[in-house]
Amino acid sequence: MHIVRSENRRAALAYDCISHGTLSPLLIGNLSSNLWSRPRRFVLCTLTSIICMYDIEYDCMKNTCEQRLKNMASFKKTNTKLFLKATPDLTIDNFFWKNHNASVVVKEFGPIDYIDFSPIEPYHFAVTCSCRIQIYNPITKLVTKNLNKFKEHAYGGTFRKDGRLICAGGKEHNVKLFDVATKSPLRIFNVHSAPVHRTFFTIDGTHIISFSDDKTTSLLDIPSEKKVVCFKEHNDYVRAGSVSPISSDIYISGGYDKIVNMYDTRTNKKVLSVNHDAPIESVIFLPSGGVFLSAGGTEIRVWDCFANGRLLAKISQHHKTITCLQIACNGRRILSGSLDKHVRIYDSGTYKTLHTFDYPNEILSIGISADDETLVTGMTNGMISIKQQDTKGKFVDYNKISFQYACDNLHLPNIDTHVHESAKEVMGKHDACLRKFQYSKALDHVMINYIVNKCPHITVALFQELVRRQGIVQALSGRDGKFLINILKFIIRNIGNIRFGRVLLEIANILMEIYDDKLEELNLEVQLTFRLLARKLEEEEDLIKYLTELQGTLEMILSSSETTIINTRSDDLTPSATAQKNLILNI
Repeated sequence: MHIVRSENRRAALAYDCISHGTLSPLLIGNLSSNLWSRPRRFVLCTLTSIICMYDIEYDCMKNTCEQRLKNMASFKKTNTKLFLKATPDLTIDNFFWKNHNASVVVKEFGPIDYIDFSPIEPYHFAVTCSCRIQIYNPITKLVTKNLNKFKEHAYGGTFRKDGRLICAGGKEHNVKLFDVATKSPLRIFNVHSAPVHRTFFTIDGTHIISFSDDKTTSLLDIPSEKKVVCFKEHNDYVRAGSVSPISSDIYISGGYDKIVNMYDTRTNKKVLSVNHDAPIESVIFLPSGGVFLSAGGTEIRVWDCFANGRLLAKISQHHKTITCLQIACNGRRILSGSLDKHVRIYDSGTYKTLHTFDYPNEILSIGISADDETLVTGMTNGMISIKQQDTKGKFVDYNKISFQYACDNLHLPNIDTHVHESAKEVMGKHDACLRKFQYSKALDHVMINYIVNKCPHITVALFQELVRRQGIVQALSGRDGKFLINILKFIIRNIGNIRFGRVLLEIANILMEIYDDKLEELNLEVQLTFRLLARKLEEEEDLIKYLTELQGTLEMILSSSETTIINTRSDDLTPSATAQKNLILNI
């Protein structure tokens, strides 16, 4: 009995080797020649395994060949999917934003008023809350600098483009400028009579724009520590502002009087004004500088600067007040935070919602790094949520007990295998006619009202198939006036569609070649329809010319926005006399 078990084990091993191709036909011949040698049972079992294996392979090959012959003999239906309207279910944004799952929550003192990222790597971010500005390292999530030279609440701390300076307002009615490295105040501007809620550097880095509750906005010169110009164009608190990304002379302000004003410091005048119809909490420019957004109430509005403040779009995806706006992905994405505890991400081209983040508390501020890897959200209860992209792959521990019997070259598939049941395909009437080479009848079936109005892609797909088969002339020849009117109206209605235009233009040319000599013999209604087609083609030609001119104009605008500001002034600043009173020395 022990010998039988051993021989059975050998036979199984031999079968395994043969199935993996490690036993050659020469070995099989040796096995058959030594059939009567010892141990006979092992040889018999091995030969039986070989026969079974090749029998199974023969059946598989037979089934495969039969299936291939069946597919070769079967009729290929008209491919209508080529002209279907594109409806992508999943985009790269779904995977990109869902990958921000490495979340860390930090507790601060008081509501988080403002969050701003340094433009320089490693992209530290400044959190303005209570009576301080704290600078965090996004990698360690720890505080690296603490700017606490405020007697009352601080507001709106922002970095300069080189990451070396920070400006901030506060309840003390002044604007302070800090050196990030030494934490020392370099300038203190006492130019307002009420709290200053927002401050921003101009793109040349030598001026600061401040927005205050005294209903004014001021342009401040850093080297001289003086006010350059002050605008008094609002009738209520000014709590929002933004600086143009392409010009150091243009900026906008938004107030609780529902008005957004644009200023030009070269003329010291207001150049544009739009009404948002709600108290404004945040405004921001797109990177092109020609479009800005305003947020107030439950609505975001998009305005065109070059068209005298024309309203481009309204975005209403929140059901409570929108408190903050940010730009991500080099201007291709817009982020908005609201008191409804949601952060929504929009496409800046279509203004459609791409993704939504949910938070446990009301949101006051959001910030995102220049590389889009770190998203920080500040809430009303003092919580800071730091989300980072999960760049680490999933680690598989092969030392676990479940892998103890696995071989070295074990491959684990990442995707489950789904076996779909084969269903009987129903052939359309037009495909049945094509199979019998009845091209005219096939065209009649796709020109019925339901298919023409509801499924025009089927009609266009048949047109393309008839052109490929060189049967389109046969299908269109000898038609009566009613059919010609229907097909001409179909072409006029759909030739402007980018999915159908190429095919329908070819069909229109073929129709003209067939009926050019017989046009006078047709009835008056058909002739008028042909003239409508000619007029439609002229309109499409004019539209293409107009779009080409528009493309050139847009390229000029985009190229002009790629300007570099040359700073001729020195970046080394020494604390002024006012700032030296609050000087901090690191010992």
